[in-house]
Amino acid sequence: MTNKGSVMSKIDIIKKHGLKGSPAMGLAMATFGFFIGFAAVSLYGPVAAKLKDILGISGFLLGLLVAAPNLSGSLLRIPFSAWVDKVGGKKPILILFLLSLIGMVGLTTLLILYYPSHFSRDSYWLIVLFGILSGSGIAIFSPGIAQTSYWYPNNKQGFALGAYAGFGNLAPGLIGIFLPIALHGLGLTDTYLLWLGFLLAGTVLYWIFAHDSYYFQLVKQGIGKHEAIEIAKQLDEEHFPTVSTLESLKISAMVPSTWALVALYFTSFGGFLALTVWFPTYWSKSYHFDLREAGLLMAVGFSLLSSLIRVWGGSISDKFGGEAIAILSYFVVLVGASIIFFAHDVFWIAVTGEVVIGAGMGIANAAVFKLVPKYVPNATGGAAGWVGGLGAFGGFVVPPILGIFIDRYGVAGYEKGFSVYMVLAVISIIISFVLLVTHRHDV
Repeated sequence: MTNKGSVMSKIDIIKKHGLKGSPAMGLAMATFGFFIGFAAVSLYGPVAAKLKDILGISGFLLGLLVAAPNLSGSLLRIPFSAWVDKVGGKKPILILFLLSLIGMVGLTTLLILYYPSHFSRDSYWLIVLFGILSGSGIAIFSPGIAQTSYWYPNNKQGFALGAYAGFGNLAPGLIGIFLPIALHGLGLTDTYLLWLGFLLAGTVLYWIFAHDSYYFQLVKQGIGKHEAIEIAKQLDEEHFPTVSTLESLKISAMVPSTWALVALYFTSFGGFLALTVWFPTYWSKSYHFDLREAGLLMAVGFSLLSSLIRVWGGSISDKFGGEAIAILSYFVVLVGASIIFFAHDVFWIAVTGEVVIGAGMGIANAAVFKLVPKYVPNATGGAAGWVGGLGAFGGFVVPPILGIFIDRYGVAGYEKGFSVYMVLAVISIIISFVLLVTHRHDV
């Protein structure tokens, strides 16, 4: 009887204030929004080899092109995540969608007007610009995390955030499979028109069905913050924004461990983003696979594997400690990069290396975020912003560096470029070990 009364009282509160949505719907729509926006990671990767030949660009410029979406997708995470605490997640996410739509409209218009006969190196910087704008959707990850978090109480945060990151993170792999198939059947222009329709439909569906948590809805109705908190608490909400979001960024920036974790995430998640766009070109140029086969190899052997194994990586980090798992996972990244470096055009060896490096990066991503609240307990939100935003910046920085190896060594540079990941893995192992030793001394 008590439980029924409690449920009825919650329903009455929701009806009284005209509140919309539910935690389940909040999670579903945040994940949906992240999935739609995060697909932009694969915007140019599957077609990079084709664009390189058409535009006649160097390996460095090729790397810059495929990495372009990750520039906005990483740096915009920090301010848009902080903005959620003031206005809720829906408005920041819709603006990121709008920026992405502007980029996709620009790209498809460029293709309609000039592709293929008038496509030349003069078009390169416009393509980069539209890629940067389209990549704004990648930044949805951070405001989506915050939006989801506000919907759920503490005892359900792990489930909610795990589901959000796990399912949303599948987008680049799935797009990496679909895009080459569409290119083969529809051609480049119609394929990107289809993507524009996909993005537009996703934006509209998110706009219609997504809702911020009850607290933000109450505040938008003009209810005072303290009263809104009391009402939202009756509906099982436990997380509410503070006025010190920028202060959290400042405090966390003063903690050395924050920057250690940024460096670790630069290797694992930035590396994941970089290789998601780089592997299709690697398979196409080094082993002469067509775009469909190259996209499938990237998706199954790397992107989807890395995304799914991240869930398990979180579990073992809980059990054995984030530092220990980080050391182990970055060693796996080192092994995987070394295998590809020494593959010498032997396909099965290269595939093995791809799988190994993907597994290592997925586990490392989970281990790093396990350590964020541990090392920066007083400013976890700010630290998460720095780690998630600047760490993801690796997805923009690394591909042009890989391109330099192509400029210097030709096709052999695709393998030699993995020496970059060998170096990053060694640095990350050292950082993880220092964190482990530091923690032991603290204890």
